[in-house]
Amino acid sequence: MNNPEIKKSLLLVDDDDIFRETLARALERHNITVHSAADSSQAISLLSKHSTQLGIIDLCIGDESGLQLIQQLISAHPEIRLIVLTGFASIATAVEAIKLGAKHYLTKPASVSEIIEALLSDDGNANVPTNQRHMSVKKLEWEHIQKVLTEHQGNISAAARAMGMHRRTLQRKLQKKPVKN
Repeated sequence: MNNPEIKKSLLLVDDDDIFRETLARALERHNITVHSAADSSQAISLLSKHSTQLGIIDLCIGDESGLQLIQQLISAHPEIRLIVLTGFASIATAVEAIKLGAKHYLTKPASVSEIIEALLSDDGNANVPTNQRHMSVKKLEWEHIQKVLTEHQGNISAAARAMGMHRRTLQRKLQKKPVKN
């Protein structure tokens, strides 16, 4: 990717200003022109002004869903290669991101080389290690919440009703970082 002949243009959408600026600088060192956006409306505006071949979308962009942005970007520009980069990974959102047209789904923290490899790779990796341990109860709860939220298009009130819990309880659970196994 350090080949000076290769020049790529990328749309980077993340609501974390420091992370977005740091990643943009790192990608620019790899000869990638980066157009940064902090939200969906900025992303759509930038894409209408700049021809970009690649995109990195955060799953949670403030109160917005990166899944909805994937759908909008692919509809407007079917040739764009998108990857999802998230600190709130779940099986349900990974499956939906791929179904909506994302090429890869990476969890933070990911190295710049992993991100670039995901941006440019069409193939899956059959050598990814499988987890032989069962998920913890907390991880199972997180996965279930994410699945129900996805089924209700991110509507917290509807998801809370479906799970038989108070909306504020669900909001508190969602504010916690997902657990590792």
